[in-house]
Amino acid sequence: MDARLQRRIQRYGWDLAAVDYESLWRVQLAEARGALLTMAALALGDRVLDIACGTGLVSFDAAREVGSGGHVLGIDLSERMIDVAERRASEMRLSNCNFARMGAETLALPDSSFDVVLCALGLMYMPDPEQAMREMYRVLRPGGRLSLAVWGERSKCGWSAMFPIVDYEVASEVCPLFFRLGEQAALARLCTDVMFEDVKFSRIAATLVFSDADEACDAAFVGGPVALAWSRFDDEVRARVRARYLDAIAPWRHGRGYQVPGEFVVATAVAPDQKGQRDKV
Repeated sequence: MDARLQRRIQRYGWDLAAVDYESLWRVQLAEARGALLTMAALALGDRVLDIACGTGLVSFDAAREVGSGGHVLGIDLSERMIDVAERRASEMRLSNCNFARMGAETLALPDSSFDVVLCALGLMYMPDPEQAMREMYRVLRPGGRLSLAVWGERSKCGWSAMFPIVDYEVASEVCPLFFRLGEQAALARLCTDVMFEDVKFSRIAATLVFSDADEACDAAFVGGPVALAWSRFDDEVRARVRARYLDAIAPWRHGRGYQVPGEFVVATAVAPDQKGQRDKV
């Protein structure tokens, strides 16, 4: 898929998902967010960039950890996600946290301007994750820390049937690279390729709990990465897609609800102390 088209799909899809995203995914993704922040080891006074910040769930926790002497900038392609994040930051009176609409592959930010870069479950949506990683490296100071989370292997994510079911109804794949970084040591290898050091990664098994079929389907289609495609389906297609998805996750049905397996990969890395010299090699 053309990269510009992919970015447009992501931008407007997440615009549509912004209203429902937190109610459907906040609890489901809490373990990944927690691991990402724990491995980032934020300190008071840190300057933090949160890439693909969505509605600000990671940004807000990071802002509390770095304290009044630190600062968090959250960026996202989706204007509506940013609007939600700004409104919530104001409601919580977090004065050390602000947000901007910006793509990760071309950061309009100075070199070496952050102590920590975070990216929670955003890298796998980007058409060029390698370029996004190079930009993360660029804006980190020498010795700065990187903490990333992506979804794991397709076979470990029971909800992954959502993608081929939706792809069958549209002209092209919705998220063609989604599980690539979750394979084996792919995420750690990407960090090394971009010259990060002290790379560590771990896998986290998770269970996505949905109270009923409506919640499971809303999470998949209304508040997630295929929201733009879903918005364009007529009632007949929606009924067909919904039925196929419920068939796919039927093995994990418990009573009226569902307990669907998932997996996250979390990686940390450090920009080299002699970063400036190595960049010139």
